[in-house]
Amino acid sequence: MYCRKCGKQIDDEAVICIYCGVAVNPDFNKKTMANTDPLAKSKLAAGLFGIFLGAFGIHNFYLGFTNKALAQLLLTVVGWIFFGLGPIVASIWGLIEGIMILTGSINQDSTGRALKD
Repeated sequence: MYCRKCGKQIDDEAVICIYCGVAVNPDFNKKTMANTDPLAKSKLAAGLFGIFLGAFGIHNFYLGFTNKALAQLLLTVVGWIFFGLGPIVASIWGLIEGIMILTGSINQDSTGRALKD
């Protein structure tokens, strides 16, 4: 689980955060923690980036998947050479990933943090 103050990962059975000293709520569940994690990325923002700017990989840059984002960006930029098929493929790829983010199929960023609603 993650500390609600500093956002660092701590042991599930911890009583206090070893990084900042804040007491951990024993009634706290993991779903609540994921939604209050100060470093968690927005599911709505990532999904909309995927739908509207997916061809450029913006949603993957936002979530920290840099290699996949660069692949989408290069496919769009260099893909014009091949009869315009690259941008079309990258757009469809981004649209599908955007929908998957909004529906919850993709629910973590590159660090493993759950996306907040």
